[in-house]
Amino acid sequence: MDTAPTDLSRVRQPIAAANGLPNAHYIDPALYGEERQAVLFDNWSGLAVASDVPDIGDAVPVTFLDMPLLVVRDRNNTVRVFHNICRHRGMILVDAPRKIEGAIRCPYHSWCYSTEGRLVSTPHVGGPGHNTHEGINRALLGLIEVRSHIWMDVIWINVSGTALPFEQANAGLLERWAEFDKPLYHGGADSRFELTVNCNWKLAVENYCESYHLPWIHPGLNSYSRLEDHYHIENKGYFSGQGTLVYRQLKDEADSAFPDFDGLSDKWDTAAEYISVYPNVLLGAHRDHTFAIILVPQGPEKTVENIHVYYAAQETDAGLRTRNTALWKAVFMEDVFVVEGMQRGRHAPAFDGGRFSPVMDGPTHMFHDWVASQMQRHRTTSLAAE
Repeated sequence: MDTAPTDLSRVRQPIAAANGLPNAHYIDPALYGEERQAVLFDNWSGLAVASDVPDIGDAVPVTFLDMPLLVVRDRNNTVRVFHNICRHRGMILVDAPRKIEGAIRCPYHSWCYSTEGRLVSTPHVGGPGHNTHEGINRALLGLIEVRSHIWMDVIWINVSGTALPFEQANAGLLERWAEFDKPLYHGGADSRFELTVNCNWKLAVENYCESYHLPWIHPGLNSYSRLEDHYHIENKGYFSGQGTLVYRQLKDEADSAFPDFDGLSDKWDTAAEYISVYPNVLLGAHRDHTFAIILVPQGPEKTVENIHVYYAAQETDAGLRTRNTALWKAVFMEDVFVVEGMQRGRHAPAFDGGRFSPVMDGPTHMFHDWVASQMQRHRTTSLAAE
């Protein structure tokens, strides 16, 4: 590490006395590298969505924190995540989304892998016409698989392999949203979009999980779902966010709305919830649609937000879907100048991480405290290993 470890003791104080994370955690490449391992690789991070590979044989290359990965739906209809490299010379296997009709073939020396990751062919590896060699054990040279799990259509990965099983690590959230453990139908091309934002990924999380900013940043939403209609969602060490007691369904000229999810409790007739699932996934749940935002860091000061919208039925009105996507895009765009402004503010040497409103900033402070806890755990483990 090129810089001295940051002092996180003030971050971990009770909210009334706490400061936010130090500036370096938003602008310093060395701290970004440390967080890459401690926060994003050691936990269940969002990578993509299963709807990116809807059919058997679909393969999509994804770069996550400079790491080349490959998402594949295998012959058994299981979504898998592999390192997108050949075990021979480290060549990238798939450089654009495509259908794997037979095997995943390396374009360099034609080593071939099944969609389950097995090395199935090594042409001429023992010399011309000799496709085997005693020194090449195919059983040990399959694709390197990354531990993965699918929930709410999000593909969650644990790169280090050290996190608790997903269902155990996220038990509180799975219980809270058990009513949404049912088929979710991606709206398709009109229900996905991407925003590139000039800020550290953590600022997007911090902004999303609190409602304090609504009156000034989202006046349209606040006109009917007011600040006083919102409540905090806090599960220390796992997730935080906000809910509203007032959700207004989108309707067309004929007063028709999207169909509701089956079996929801009465709470969801008027409520909606928006949760930041640590570290990098932002989820929204409503009676008639959900969405997922996967934050993909592009360095300390740039983030790509991949947004996907889901419905209770496979067939929904295309015009209404387009309007719904446009509404959410407008809302998320309203946040851009805020997170980019806070990012520029992190270059002010005198800024001490800021303070929190003890009443309004609980979800955001909880995220800061969690990041700090992951960094302290990682530092302690690293020191013990030296």
